[in-house]
Amino acid sequence: MGEPGAERTLADPQRVLSGLDRLRELSGTGAGAQRVAWTPAWAHARAWLREQLEPLPVVVEVDEAGNLWATLAGSSSRSLVIGSHLDSVPNGGWLDGCLGVLAGLEVLRALAAGPTPPIGVRLVDWADEEGARFGRSLFGSSAVAGSLDPDEVRDLTDAAGVSLPDALAEYGVILDQVPRAGERLREVTGYVELHIEQGPVLEDAGIALGVVEAAYGVLRHRVRFDGRAAHAGATPMRLRRDALVAAARFVLGARAGAVEHGGVATVGEIHAEPGIPTAVPGVAGLFLDQRHHDAETLELMLDDARSRAREIAAEEQTPVHWTAVQKVAPVAFDQLLIEVAEECVRAVIGDCARLPSGALHDAVMVARTGVPAVMLFVQSIGGISHSPIEDSRREHIAQGVVTLDLLVRRLLEASGG
Repeated sequence: MGEPGAERTLADPQRVLSGLDRLRELSGTGAGAQRVAWTPAWAHARAWLREQLEPLPVVVEVDEAGNLWATLAGSSSRSLVIGSHLDSVPNGGWLDGCLGVLAGLEVLRALAAGPTPPIGVRLVDWADEEGARFGRSLFGSSAVAGSLDPDEVRDLTDAAGVSLPDALAEYGVILDQVPRAGERLREVTGYVELHIEQGPVLEDAGIALGVVEAAYGVLRHRVRFDGRAAHAGATPMRLRRDALVAAARFVLGARAGAVEHGGVATVGEIHAEPGIPTAVPGVAGLFLDQRHHDAETLELMLDDARSRAREIAAEEQTPVHWTAVQKVAPVAFDQLLIEVAEECVRAVIGDCARLPSGALHDAVMVARTGVPAVMLFVQSIGGISHSPIEDSRREHIAQGVVTLDLLVRRLLEASGG
């Protein structure tokens, strides 16, 4: 680390872009990124990140929830945290999550080459932000925030029937010890995260970067309709109890309810049993994701969906069963940090937009603990994410890195040591 009073080295956006390209080569295929948490590809990406951290004067640790922390000591025991996640959805994009990690790595690298910061700076790669394997997003950050109850996730299984506790154990994480990770936010003065927008707002406004004011609340449930399996040719239509028909009607009903309430609802997963062309489905299960910026309205959306499900179940003679998977309340980010972040964006690109996030992020869980938090968004081309064609202009990514660097520097200057 450089001597106190030395000139501060600035973050190099091109090094971040090169790192993103390299990570895409290491953990992607022609179908997109494959860094699903708790899989070998994710572990391989983590190992690569550790290699990048090795030359730096930082302490690298993995906490009880599987989050990876790299700490650059400061003159005070307090610290500022830069965070995001390496894990991806299956066939995901090259920027979602990992942009924030590699940008944070570069800011840490620049700080390490300069004077000792007045407070510590910590980079965190959150474990399983996406929830792609078990349907439970924000695993690592919710554990640190104290909102993950092991008993509520103990029975989760993936598509192959592997339980969450068994999958975690393969990577050294013991489910019942996960709550101990909550100690990690002690003496943290602030949290910042750089991410792609994943939506079309910034592109529509013609602005490269934005500051996130708040994040939508999310409700997730597994919904199952139980009908009666029967022969596809021998069973008259009027005598069928088709679970998949009930599920299909429910999908349309949930969409209609979301439109009525001004929110969003998505069924991104559905399956039917016995799952063969010659049988009427006896069971149909689906995963419902509902989001809204207002907590009361979000609950009304859920009530509406439950009511529609009961009506459909009665009409189709297919009893319906609900299982809660996750609940995240809407969160507003810190007003002071929003203002500082907006100043930094304007200093870099001359303009700025403020917008809410419809996507979940680890910053939401941090903010819920009372730690001041803010997010920066980089414009997404076409508003597309969670897709192999996800993309952002390289010049916009570079501007995002410069802005993150400037924001961290200003927050360190304001920390007072």
